[in-house]
Amino acid sequence: MRQATVAGLVAGYAVDALVGDPRRWHPVAGFGRAASALERRIYRPDRAAGAAYTALSVGAPVALGAAAMVATRGRPLARGAVVAAGTWAVLGGRTLRREAAVLGASLADGDLPSARQRLGHLCGRDPSTLDEPELARAAVESVAENTSDAVVAPLLWGAVAGLPGLLGYRAANTLDAMVGHRSSRYARFGTPAARLDDLLNFVPSRLTGLLTVAVAPLAQGDRGRAWRVWRRDRNDHPSPNAGQCEAAVAGALGVRLGGRNIYAGRVEVRPFLGDGPRPDAGHLPRVARISAAVGLATLGLAAAYPLTAGRLLSAVGRRAMSGGSQRALRGRRR
Repeated sequence: MRQATVAGLVAGYAVDALVGDPRRWHPVAGFGRAASALERRIYRPDRAAGAAYTALSVGAPVALGAAAMVATRGRPLARGAVVAAGTWAVLGGRTLRREAAVLGASLADGDLPSARQRLGHLCGRDPSTLDEPELARAAVESVAENTSDAVVAPLLWGAVAGLPGLLGYRAANTLDAMVGHRSSRYARFGTPAARLDDLLNFVPSRLTGLLTVAVAPLAQGDRGRAWRVWRRDRNDHPSPNAGQCEAAVAGALGVRLGGRNIYAGRVEVRPFLGDGPRPDAGHLPRVARISAAVGLATLGLAAAYPLTAGRLLSAVGRRAMSGGSQRALRGRRR
């Protein structure tokens, strides 16, 4: 059935690349509404309530995915179809690149009001006072980080854990966006969701950084500079994962990211990543090409994993379990 999972990942990626997110009835939006309803019922300003909220909100999609895997056992076509549907539902690569392109076109036309309005489709910063370099910086940083969140991480978790991995990762990442940010309401309640998202993105974010370095020449970038900046600056970001992606993109594009950000009246000042000028409209098509290339490379790794390392790990696990059973049997005979 590994081949069915691989086929589902590839098919779902292809659908996302061709048509993007569903315009209506998006499953992730439905999950968000359900999670909001649950929050209203169990919210308390403490971590225990946040942990229960996170466990229920993530556990339900994981259980749904596991049930679908059990229901399609021995039916490769059905297994491939449900994995493809799940992959399409959780990926956001085409939409991410499209939003960057639309914002970049507005900047190129000098239409700052339109660009400011569009920024909300990419991130939660207050765009009201941002000029072209700051709008371009926000877009570049968002594409860099969300290439990991919306493409690399889902594919990796889908390869490792099938449909439960796909749905569970997207649930955790969505919860982090909903309650994982710093605010008086979510300072404690949102901590479990934020920590779970950090854990699930630890490996994908670093892979995103390495792949960004590798594909930098496809966007007229310098691979050596991307490597140097990634190694130097990746741990300067307050997020344990976002800096991995942003530092690599800063080096690949030869720009400087970081600085002062405003979120609903809350100001964050972040260290600078990279060297050179601030981004401009011309950098957005380049970061979109990097994002597309990183996604395609990750798809190749995700497709190979179940048939290589995944098969080896399964064989080792079965042997270990068999050895443990035999030792227990010999112990009883004595």
